Amino acid sequence: MEVDQAPNIKRWIVFYPIYINSKKTIAEGRRIGSEKGCENPTCIEIGDCLAYLKIPFAIELDKAYPRDFMQRGRVRLQLKREDGSFYNPAVASRKQLMIRVAELIPKVRAKRQESSGSSNAGTSKSASAAGSSKSEKRGRKKK
Repeated sequence: MEVDQAPNIKRWIVFYPIYINSKKTIAEGRRIGSEKGCENPTCIEIGDCLAYLKIPFAIELDKAYPRDFMQRGRVRLQLKREDGSFYNPAVASRKQLMIRVAELIPKVRAKRQESSGSSNAGTSKSASAAGSSKSEKRGRKKK
């Protein structure tokens, strides 16, 4: 449900994953309680949650969080339509949005793991067998 209205996106709300990261402190950028947050969310997971909530969004992977430049990616979203009505009446503020997305991310992760677990069952065995064939002894050379 990504929207490609480039000029309007600049006026949309910015949502960094660190806002709902339970492993970060408030000083590091978390905006909701740590018990309500989730561990290390990604932009893609946030985008999946916003698509589920039927809120228009755009993912910007090349952007970084200003306080921690190692945190890559952010999501731009639009809570209200042009006439002022909400896209999702259950989410009427940024705080409600953050809490709702943090609740949905574990479900998104479980669904992804379930779908990827069934498709990657055969490939994991061959990868582990290839890694164990290397049994050379490395260490300090004798003089």
